[in-house]
Amino acid sequence: MSDTTIRTNSDVVLIGAGIMSATLGLILKELQPDIKIEIYERLDIAAAESSDAWNNAGTGHSAFCELNYTPESEDKTVSAKKAISIAESFEVSRQFWSYLVQENKVSSPENFIKSIPHMSFVWGEKNVEYLKKRYDALTANPLFKDMLFSTDFAKLQEWMPLVMEGRNDNEKVAATSMALGTDVNFGELTRNIFNHLTTLDGVTIHFHHEVKKLKQRDDKVWRIKVTDLATGQKRKAYTKFVFIGAGGGSLPLLEKADVPEGKGYGGFPVSGQWLKCINPEVIAKHQAKVYGKASVGAPPMSVPHIDSRMINGERALLFGPFAGFSTRFLKNGSYSDLPLSIKTDNIIPMIAAGIKNIPLTRYLIEQVRQSPKDRINALKEYVPTAKSKDWVLERAGQRVQVIKKDEKEGGILEFGTEVITTHDGSLSVLLGASPGASTAVSIMVDLVSRCFEDQFNSPEWQQKLKHMIPSFGQKLNDNPELLLEVRKATATVLKLKN
Repeated sequence: MSDTTIRTNSDVVLIGAGIMSATLGLILKELQPDIKIEIYERLDIAAAESSDAWNNAGTGHSAFCELNYTPESEDKTVSAKKAISIAESFEVSRQFWSYLVQENKVSSPENFIKSIPHMSFVWGEKNVEYLKKRYDALTANPLFKDMLFSTDFAKLQEWMPLVMEGRNDNEKVAATSMALGTDVNFGELTRNIFNHLTTLDGVTIHFHHEVKKLKQRDDKVWRIKVTDLATGQKRKAYTKFVFIGAGGGSLPLLEKADVPEGKGYGGFPVSGQWLKCINPEVIAKHQAKVYGKASVGAPPMSVPHIDSRMINGERALLFGPFAGFSTRFLKNGSYSDLPLSIKTDNIIPMIAAGIKNIPLTRYLIEQVRQSPKDRINALKEYVPTAKSKDWVLERAGQRVQVIKKDEKEGGILEFGTEVITTHDGSLSVLLGASPGASTAVSIMVDLVSRCFEDQFNSPEWQQKLKHMIPSFGQKLNDNPELLLEVRKATATVLKLKN
């Protein structure tokens, strides 16, 4: 019997058709037009998992409103360090997207990005004090200097009428507002980028194809075994560089790659649900993204927010997300994902992280046990006049929080995004969740600098990177004039408020 396996050779293989792979693929194709790229996606469309509008927070995470990016230390000072880093990264993303629009590589920016105020809202004396300290810490930096703060009830009513409706005007409340905020539909953006990528020579995308195995041969070439889920056809893809950007599916693939850099990593899956408003009158009353403080023990992705969105061309209003627990690593995954991910090299870090995160476990159990009434009561903290008939429960995305080895602790639970790259730069894997999509361009430029080091430092690639990202190599927070110039330029191209 003859071997009917299809064999292909390429310079780059991207696993997973989300925003990360789309961004990396296009950056590499811009830097080296003759590069040959193959993309494999398990589902039948791009951006159906973490990048999809219903599964992604969609704020255009720019740290304007997310309180978890400005932690308060034991001495009661508020650190702006992480917020500055994320805000910088989002400005880089805006520049790259503007370049794509100007070069007609993606069209109609209004289909994937829109201006909308980003607000933080708190109540209670301690929280109001915290928000003021956060405001002071952030506005000392050029990236945040346009932020407004108010404790005035009438002003807050003006900013967010739905949130203030039905409240007692004696209540101690405060909010910040950034008019420069955006709503980003990463599903739309991702599909837009792939639509362009697949028109280019040397780029092929295979939907409904699942990567079963990957192994690096002695000659440093990766052999990847893939199955067409529709026909059963087997493929072997050979490449010198692999990027795994498969959301929750990245950890099992990292384990299959069997590289030293991947040892000791585990994953803790957290599922999500939204309350979705179905009353057009209520939806029309709220045009902002309003974030509050997370519950004790809650993962950062569970920061509650009442969120005005544009999804499939229609205005939507969501509240949540409510966290849950599932052993699946993907929304379309298997219940055996978590058990199968436990290996001899990561079991100790996973147990250690579990013991140290008892509040998270307790929080997830409480969330899973919530009744519809409990969820409406949580919503009423943000929308006091909410009626249960106006809201339905919608399943959100699945996130896998990173667990990694730690010499002191045994294992720690990470809530950010982590990129693991092998010593030879031939394999790079993206794990984790927030702020992910919004910082994709910065993450991928950094990845290229490590995995394609010689070409990256060449005058040709440096010049091209500066063309795509005008602030490349500079910190906007240290250069207020350049920041203003860049914001104005990207706002014009992307049709945003300046």
